Amino acid sequence: MAHPGTAHVYAEKRIAFEHAGAHLNGRGGQAGGNTLVWIGGLGDGLVTVGYPATIAKSLNASWSIAEVLLSSSYRGWGTSSLQKDAREIAECVAYFRALRPQGRIVLMGHSTGCQDIMEYLTGENTTPRPPITGAILQGSVSDREAWTYLLTTPSEKASCAATLTEATRLIAAGKPKEIVPRDNNIVQRELGAAISAYRTHSLLAKGGDDDYFSTDLDDATLRGTFGRIPREVPVMFLLGSEDPFVDPRTDKRALLERWAGFVREGGGVVDQVHGGVVEGGHHNFDGDPDEVVADLVRRVVGFVEGLGGGSS
Repeated sequence: MAHPGTAHVYAEKRIAFEHAGAHLNGRGGQAGGNTLVWIGGLGDGLVTVGYPATIAKSLNASWSIAEVLLSSSYRGWGTSSLQKDAREIAECVAYFRALRPQGRIVLMGHSTGCQDIMEYLTGENTTPRPPITGAILQGSVSDREAWTYLLTTPSEKASCAATLTEATRLIAAGKPKEIVPRDNNIVQRELGAAISAYRTHSLLAKGGDDDYFSTDLDDATLRGTFGRIPREVPVMFLLGSEDPFVDPRTDKRALLERWAGFVREGGGVVDQVHGGVVEGGHHNFDGDPDEVVADLVRRVVGFVEGLGGGSS
Protein backbone atom coordinates (compact mmCIF):
# COMPACT_ATOMS: atom_id res chain seq x y z
CA MET A 1 0.00 0.00 0.00
CA ALA A 2 1.33 3.44 -0.93
CA HIS A 3 1.29 6.21 1.67
CA PRO A 4 1.56 9.67 0.08
CA GLY A 5 3.24 12.33 2.14
CA THR A 6 6.43 14.23 2.87
CA ALA A 7 9.67 12.94 4.39
CA HIS A 8 11.18 15.60 6.65
CA VAL A 9 14.87 15.17 7.55
CA TYR A 10 14.71 16.61 11.06
CA ALA A 11 18.24 15.48 12.00
CA GLU A 12 21.10 13.63 10.33
CA LYS A 13 19.90 10.20 9.17
CA ARG A 14 16.51 10.61 10.88
CA ILE A 15 13.22 11.52 9.28
CA ALA A 16 9.63 12.26 10.17
CA PHE A 17 7.01 11.14 7.67
CA GLU A 18 4.12 13.58 7.35
CA HIS A 19 1.00 11.95 5.94
CA ALA A 20 -0.82 13.64 3.10
CA GLY A 21 -4.18 14.47 4.62
CA ALA A 22 -7.39 15.54 2.99
CA HIS A 23 -6.21 19.17 3.06
CA LEU A 24 -2.54 18.91 2.03
CA ASN A 25 -1.65 22.13 0.25
CA GLY A 26 0.43 20.38 -2.43
CA ARG A 27 3.77 22.03 -1.61
CA GLY A 28 5.09 19.52 0.90
CA GLY A 29 3.60 21.45 3.79
CA GLN A 30 0.27 21.87 5.51
CA ALA A 31 -1.77 25.03 5.37
CA GLY A 32 -2.53 25.52 9.05
CA GLY A 33 0.87 24.62 10.33
CA ASN A 34 -0.18 22.55 13.37
CA THR A 35 1.55 19.19 13.75
CA LEU A 36 0.61 16.01 15.59
CA VAL A 37 3.87 14.07 16.05
CA TRP A 38 3.22 10.33 16.44
CA ILE A 39 5.72 8.15 18.36
CA GLY A 40 5.51 4.37 18.04
CA GLY A 41 6.32 1.57 20.45
CA LEU A 42 8.93 -1.17 20.63
CA GLY A 43 9.55 -2.56 17.15
CA ASP A 44 7.55 0.11 15.38
CA GLY A 45 8.83 2.20 12.50
CA LEU A 46 7.22 4.21 9.73
CA VAL A 47 3.63 3.14 8.90
CA THR A 48 3.89 -0.07 10.95
CA VAL A 49 0.66 0.89 12.73
CA GLY A 50 -2.40 1.65 10.65
CA TYR A 51 -4.42 4.26 12.49
CA PRO A 52 -2.13 7.31 11.98
CA ALA A 53 -3.03 7.25 8.28
CA THR A 54 -6.72 7.25 9.23
CA ILE A 55 -6.16 10.19 11.57
CA ALA A 56 -4.48 12.05 8.69
CA LYS A 57 -7.63 11.75 6.59
CA SER A 58 -9.82 12.99 9.43
CA LEU A 59 -7.96 16.09 10.64
CA ASN A 60 -9.17 19.50 9.53
CA ALA A 61 -7.11 21.82 7.34
CA SER A 62 -5.19 23.28 10.28
CA TRP A 63 -3.58 20.00 11.37
CA SER A 64 -1.33 17.27 9.96
CA ILE A 65 0.20 14.13 11.48
CA ALA A 66 3.83 13.08 11.16
CA GLU A 67 5.36 9.78 12.31
CA VAL A 68 8.82 10.28 13.80
CA LEU A 69 11.57 7.75 13.10
CA LEU A 70 14.00 7.43 16.01
CA SER A 71 17.28 5.58 16.30
CA SER A 72 15.35 3.21 18.59
CA SER A 73 12.79 2.39 15.89
CA TYR A 74 12.41 -1.14 14.52
CA ARG A 75 15.03 -3.19 16.45
CA GLY A 76 17.09 -0.27 17.69
CA TRP A 77 15.19 -0.05 20.99
CA GLY A 78 17.19 -2.93 22.49
CA THR A 79 20.31 -0.81 22.84
CA SER A 80 18.64 2.57 23.31
CA SER A 81 16.87 4.39 26.15
CA LEU A 82 13.96 6.70 26.87
CA GLN A 83 16.44 9.48 27.54
CA LYS A 84 17.90 9.14 24.04
CA ASP A 85 14.41 8.98 22.55
CA ALA A 86 13.45 12.20 24.35
CA ARG A 87 16.52 13.99 22.99
CA GLU A 88 15.66 12.93 19.43
CA ILE A 89 11.99 13.84 19.87
CA ALA A 90 13.16 17.26 21.03
CA GLU A 91 15.09 17.60 17.76
CA CYS A 92 11.94 16.69 15.82
CA VAL A 93 9.82 19.17 17.77
CA ALA A 94 12.45 21.88 17.24
CA TYR A 95 12.43 21.13 13.50
CA PHE A 96 8.67 21.53 13.14
CA ARG A 97 8.65 24.56 15.43
CA ALA A 98 11.22 26.24 13.17
CA LEU A 99 9.33 25.15 10.06
CA ARG A 100 5.97 26.36 11.41
CA PRO A 101 6.76 28.95 14.07
CA GLN A 102 3.13 29.95 14.56
CA GLY A 103 1.86 26.39 14.77
CA ARG A 104 0.93 24.11 17.61
CA ILE A 105 2.70 20.80 18.25
CA VAL A 106 1.13 17.83 20.02
CA LEU A 107 2.95 14.59 20.82
CA MET A 108 1.02 11.32 20.55
CA GLY A 109 2.64 8.21 21.91
CA HIS A 110 1.64 4.62 21.24
CA SER A 111 2.85 1.95 23.69
CA THR A 112 6.48 2.79 24.59
CA GLY A 113 5.92 6.07 22.79
CA CYS A 114 3.90 6.93 25.90
CA GLN A 115 6.94 6.34 28.10
CA ASP A 116 8.85 8.59 25.71
CA ILE A 117 6.34 11.38 26.30
CA MET A 118 6.52 10.96 30.07
CA GLU A 119 10.31 11.17 29.82
CA TYR A 120 10.03 14.24 27.58
CA LEU A 121 7.73 16.04 30.01
CA THR A 122 8.85 14.84 33.44
CA GLY A 123 12.28 13.22 33.16
CA GLU A 124 15.60 14.80 33.99
CA ASN A 125 16.83 17.77 31.93
CA THR A 126 13.36 18.64 30.63
CA THR A 127 13.89 22.42 30.78
CA PRO A 128 15.88 22.77 27.52
CA ARG A 129 13.31 20.78 25.52
CA PRO A 130 11.13 22.67 23.05
CA PRO A 131 7.62 23.28 24.41
CA ILE A 132 4.62 21.36 23.15
CA THR A 133 0.92 22.20 23.20
CA GLY A 134 -0.53 18.86 24.29
CA ALA A 135 0.13 15.15 24.74
CA ILE A 136 -1.84 11.99 23.95
CA LEU A 137 -0.90 8.67 25.53
CA GLN A 138 -2.45 5.71 23.69
CA GLY A 139 -1.76 2.18 24.93
CA SER A 140 0.32 3.21 27.94
CA VAL A 141 1.05 -0.19 29.46
CA SER A 142 3.60 -1.63 31.86
CA ASP A 143 6.21 -3.84 30.19
CA ARG A 144 7.11 -5.31 33.57
CA GLU A 145 3.55 -6.31 34.39
CA ALA A 146 2.85 -7.47 30.83
CA TRP A 147 5.70 -9.97 31.03
CA THR A 148 4.49 -11.16 34.43
CA TYR A 149 0.96 -11.63 33.11
CA LEU A 150 1.73 -13.10 29.67
CA LEU A 151 4.34 -15.64 30.76
CA THR A 152 2.29 -18.51 32.11
CA THR A 153 4.61 -21.51 32.49
CA PRO A 154 7.20 -21.97 35.25
CA SER A 155 9.99 -22.29 32.68
CA GLU A 156 9.02 -19.02 30.97
CA LYS A 157 8.86 -17.17 34.28
CA ALA A 158 12.22 -18.64 35.32
CA SER A 159 13.82 -17.55 32.04
CA CYS A 160 12.53 -14.00 32.46
CA ALA A 161 13.76 -13.83 36.06
CA ALA A 162 17.17 -15.20 35.06
CA THR A 163 17.43 -12.64 32.27
CA LEU A 164 16.77 -9.80 34.70
CA THR A 165 19.25 -11.25 37.19
CA GLU A 166 21.96 -11.40 34.53
CA ALA A 167 21.20 -7.84 33.40
CA THR A 168 21.44 -6.62 36.99
CA ARG A 169 24.77 -8.41 37.41
CA LEU A 170 26.19 -6.81 34.27
CA ILE A 171 25.09 -3.35 35.39
CA ALA A 172 26.68 -3.87 38.81
CA ALA A 173 29.88 -4.91 37.01
CA GLY A 174 29.90 -1.60 35.13
CA LYS A 175 28.73 -3.10 31.84
CA PRO A 176 25.27 -1.59 31.20
CA LYS A 177 25.78 -1.52 27.42
CA GLU A 178 26.73 -5.19 27.17
CA ILE A 179 24.22 -7.41 25.37
CA VAL A 180 22.53 -9.91 27.66
CA PRO A 181 23.35 -13.43 26.39
CA ARG A 182 20.83 -15.04 24.07
CA ASP A 183 20.86 -18.39 25.89
CA ASN A 184 17.71 -18.89 27.98
CA ASN A 185 16.72 -15.28 27.25
CA ILE A 186 12.99 -15.39 26.60
CA VAL A 187 12.79 -11.61 26.18
CA GLN A 188 15.22 -11.59 23.27
CA ARG A 189 13.62 -14.68 21.78
CA GLU A 190 10.10 -13.21 21.88
CA LEU A 191 10.98 -9.67 20.76
CA GLY A 192 13.66 -10.52 18.22
CA ALA A 193 16.21 -7.86 19.15
CA ALA A 194 19.54 -7.87 20.93
CA ILE A 195 18.98 -6.14 24.27
CA SER A 196 21.53 -4.42 26.47
CA ALA A 197 21.75 -5.03 30.19
CA TYR A 198 20.54 -1.49 30.81
CA ARG A 199 17.42 -1.77 28.61
CA THR A 200 16.59 -5.22 29.98
CA HIS A 201 16.66 -3.85 33.52
CA SER A 202 14.77 -0.73 32.46
CA LEU A 203 11.92 -2.81 31.03
CA LEU A 204 11.71 -5.63 33.58
CA ALA A 205 12.73 -4.22 36.96
CA LYS A 206 10.39 -2.42 39.34
CA GLY A 207 11.48 1.19 39.29
CA GLY A 208 13.34 0.76 36.00
CA ASP A 209 13.47 3.77 33.72
CA ASP A 210 10.63 2.40 31.56
CA ASP A 211 8.42 1.69 34.59
CA TYR A 212 5.95 4.59 34.39
CA PHE A 213 2.63 2.74 34.11
CA SER A 214 2.66 -0.25 36.47
CA THR A 215 -0.43 -0.62 38.63
CA ASP A 216 1.60 -1.28 41.80
CA LEU A 217 3.51 2.02 41.80
CA ASP A 218 2.86 4.00 44.99
CA ASP A 219 1.39 7.47 45.26
CA ALA A 220 4.74 9.17 45.86
CA THR A 221 6.13 7.70 42.65
CA LEU A 222 3.14 8.85 40.60
CA ARG A 223 3.32 12.34 42.09
CA GLY A 224 6.88 12.47 40.82
CA THR A 225 5.80 11.57 37.28
CA PHE A 226 2.16 12.36 36.43
CA GLY A 227 2.15 15.10 39.05
CA ARG A 228 4.94 16.90 37.20
CA ILE A 229 3.20 17.16 33.83
CA PRO A 230 3.16 20.92 33.14
CA ARG A 231 -0.17 22.69 33.36
CA GLU A 232 0.59 24.24 29.95
CA VAL A 233 0.42 20.77 28.36
CA PRO A 234 -3.10 19.25 28.42
CA VAL A 235 -2.91 15.47 28.35
CA MET A 236 -5.26 12.71 27.21
CA PHE A 237 -5.13 9.00 28.05
CA LEU A 238 -6.54 6.37 25.67
CA LEU A 239 -6.56 2.65 26.45
CA GLY A 240 -8.28 -0.11 24.51
CA SER A 241 -10.72 -2.20 26.53
CA GLU A 242 -9.25 -5.34 24.96
CA ASP A 243 -5.56 -4.41 25.18
CA PRO A 244 -3.86 -7.82 25.51
CA PHE A 245 -0.88 -6.37 27.40
CA VAL A 246 -3.04 -5.36 30.36
CA ASP A 247 -4.14 -8.00 32.86
CA PRO A 248 -7.91 -8.38 32.26
CA ARG A 249 -8.44 -8.16 36.02
CA THR A 250 -7.23 -4.55 35.93
CA ASP A 251 -9.94 -1.89 36.20
CA LYS A 252 -8.76 0.22 33.26
CA ARG A 253 -11.05 3.15 33.98
CA ALA A 254 -9.91 3.31 37.59
CA LEU A 255 -6.28 3.13 36.44
CA LEU A 256 -6.70 6.07 34.05
CA GLU A 257 -8.55 8.04 36.71
CA ARG A 258 -5.74 7.42 39.18
CA TRP A 259 -3.19 8.84 36.75
CA ALA A 260 -5.49 11.76 35.93
CA GLY A 261 -5.90 12.51 39.61
CA PHE A 262 -2.17 13.02 40.07
CA VAL A 263 -2.01 15.21 36.95
CA ARG A 264 -4.76 17.43 38.34
CA GLU A 265 -3.22 17.42 41.82
CA GLY A 266 -0.06 18.84 40.28
CA GLY A 267 -2.02 21.58 38.53
CA GLY A 268 -2.19 19.87 35.15
CA VAL A 269 -5.11 19.43 32.77
CA VAL A 270 -6.61 16.12 31.63
CA ASP A 271 -9.11 15.78 28.77
CA GLN A 272 -11.67 13.32 30.09
CA VAL A 273 -14.28 14.26 27.51
CA HIS A 274 -12.36 12.66 24.66
CA GLY A 275 -10.02 10.48 26.72
CA GLY A 276 -10.77 7.18 28.42
CA VAL A 277 -11.23 3.51 27.59
CA VAL A 278 -11.98 2.80 23.93
CA GLU A 279 -14.48 -0.05 23.84
CA GLY A 280 -13.41 -2.97 21.68
CA GLY A 281 -9.93 -1.59 21.09
CA HIS A 282 -6.75 -3.66 21.23
CA HIS A 283 -3.20 -2.42 21.71
CA ASN A 284 -2.58 -0.71 18.36
CA PHE A 285 -6.10 -1.10 16.90
CA ASP A 286 -4.80 -3.01 13.86
CA GLY A 287 -7.50 -5.47 12.82
CA ASP A 288 -10.14 -3.87 15.03
CA PRO A 289 -13.59 -3.14 13.53
CA ASP A 290 -13.90 0.10 11.59
CA GLU A 291 -16.23 1.59 14.17
CA VAL A 292 -13.68 1.00 16.94
CA VAL A 293 -10.90 2.68 14.97
CA ALA A 294 -13.32 5.49 14.14
CA ASP A 295 -13.96 5.99 17.86
CA LEU A 296 -10.22 6.28 18.51
CA VAL A 297 -9.78 8.73 15.64
CA ARG A 298 -12.76 10.82 16.77
CA ARG A 299 -11.21 11.19 20.22
CA VAL A 300 -7.80 12.18 18.86
CA VAL A 301 -9.26 14.69 16.42
CA GLY A 302 -11.49 16.13 19.13
CA PHE A 303 -8.52 16.63 21.44
CA VAL A 304 -6.17 18.31 18.98
CA GLU A 305 -8.80 20.47 17.31
CA GLY A 306 -10.01 21.53 20.74
CA LEU A 307 -6.59 23.09 21.32
CA GLY A 308 -7.28 25.61 18.56
CA GLY A 309 -5.26 26.56 15.51
CA GLY A 310 -3.41 29.68 16.53
CA SER A 311 0.12 30.00 17.76
CA SER A 312 1.24 28.21 20.89
